[in-house]
Amino acid sequence: MQKPSKIILGIDPGTVIMGYGLILCTGPRISLIEMGVEKLPVKKDAYERLRLIHKKISELISQHQPHDFAIEAPFFGKNVQSMLKLGRAQGVAIATAMNAGIPVTEYSPRKIKQSITGNGNSEKEQVWKMLQNLLDLTEEIQAYDASDALAVAVCHHFQNKLADRIGAKKNPTKQPSKKKVSGWEAFIRDNPEKLRAR
Repeated sequence: MQKPSKIILGIDPGTVIMGYGLILCTGPRISLIEMGVEKLPVKKDAYERLRLIHKKISELISQHQPHDFAIEAPFFGKNVQSMLKLGRAQGVAIATAMNAGIPVTEYSPRKIKQSITGNGNSEKEQVWKMLQNLLDLTEEIQAYDASDALAVAVCHHFQNKLADRIGAKKNPTKQPSKKKVSGWEAFIRDNPEKLRAR
């Protein structure tokens, strides 16, 4: 029996450079589909850059038809204006995915690093080296915004695996029920990707 495949799109939002990474998950195996960056022209106004973010993500969704969308949450810095701009960029990215009917999950930078390397304080270089090992990649990274986005996608894959294991432990012999249910039980059953490990 062939294992079901899933495509995950990961985004590292930015107002000057947006990173993206797509992976194919077949059972426990993961492989790279594409990763890269979208450079947003600094001479354009903020609204035009938001339009370009929407356009690029729409193109990626149309081309690859991802099942899940994972995005890095902005970290809280001292510069309020930067936070506001980054939050807008993230909001446009999320709205684009939701408009396409794709479930969205957000991860903190610390959670992503911890998921990939086991250390929430890892440097970008360490995260990239681990991604190279996990995905059997030989090329050198051109921009860490791309590897950050790839890390978001891989983190989401690991979190889904964790949620599946937790579900299997709770019901080791129980087969999935086909009976009609409603409310939270139905929502959780139909949207396992929305479960988050804390």
